[in-house]
Amino acid sequence: MARFFYILLFACVLTSCSEFQKALKSEDIKVKYDVAEKLYEKGKYAKSIRLFEQIAPSYRGKPQAEKLFYMYAQALYKTKQYYTAGYQFESFTAGYPRSEKIEEASLLGAKSYYYLSPRYSLDQVDTYKALDKLQQFIDRFPNSQLMPEANQLVKELNEKLETKAFEIAKQYHATAEYFGDYNAALKTLDNFLIDFPGTPLKEDALFLKYDSSYQLAINSVPSKMLDRLEAAKVNYAALVKFKADTKYKEQADTMLARIDTELQKFSK
Repeated sequence: MARFFYILLFACVLTSCSEFQKALKSEDIKVKYDVAEKLYEKGKYAKSIRLFEQIAPSYRGKPQAEKLFYMYAQALYKTKQYYTAGYQFESFTAGYPRSEKIEEASLLGAKSYYYLSPRYSLDQVDTYKALDKLQQFIDRFPNSQLMPEANQLVKELNEKLETKAFEIAKQYHATAEYFGDYNAALKTLDNFLIDFPGTPLKEDALFLKYDSSYQLAINSVPSKMLDRLEAAKVNYAALVKFKADTKYKEQADTMLARIDTELQKFSK
C-alpha cells in the first residue's frame, strides 16, 4: 500500500512538473494563467511567479487582471521578495482602488517595507519608507479591522528609530572626553528627548545629559564655569524630578556635591 502511495505521489509530481514546463513554453496566455493559478493555490509560489511574469503585460486591462496581479503580488510576498512585492502591491492599490482586496493589499505593501527595515544600527531608509506606507494605510482606512496590526508595526518601527537615536546620543557622550566636545553630546541628547518624549530610555538619557553638563562645567575655563555649573544643577533637578529614586541617584548626588563645592568658590 505504501509503495503504491509513493508511486502515485511520484506520478503527480512528474505530471505537475510536466504541466509547468509545457505552460512555460506555451504561446497560449490562458494556459499559462490557468497553470499559474493552480500552482499559486497549491502554494508553489516560485513557479507561479515565473508564469505570472510572462503573462502580466498581456493581461493589463483584461477582466482577469485584478486577480492575476493580486496573486502575483502575494506570491512575491510569500517568497520574501519584499522589494518587488511592495512595488506590486502599490501598483495593485493604485490600479484597483475599488477592489475588495484593497485594504489587505495596502497593508501587505506596507509590511513588505517593514520586513526590509534593517537592524537599528544600519541605515534606516526602508524603516522610514515603511512608516510612511503604514501611515498612508492608517489615514486611508481608519476603521479597518487590520488597524491593530498596523499600529503594532508602527510601534515596532518607531522603537527601532528610538533605539538608534539613543545609541547615537550615547556614542556622542562616550567620545566627548576624547574629542573635548560635551556640547555635541548635550545637543544630541536634547534632540533625543524632544523627538521621543515618552521613551522608556528617558531616565538614561536624562542622566547622560546631566553627566555631560557636569563634565562640561567641571572642566570648563573659569569665565564659563559658573553658568555651566548652574546648568548642570538644572539637569540634576530634571533627572530627580522625573524619577526621585533613579538608579543613578548615588552617582548623581556625588556629582552634585562637587558642583556645590565649585559654586561656593563663586560666592566668596
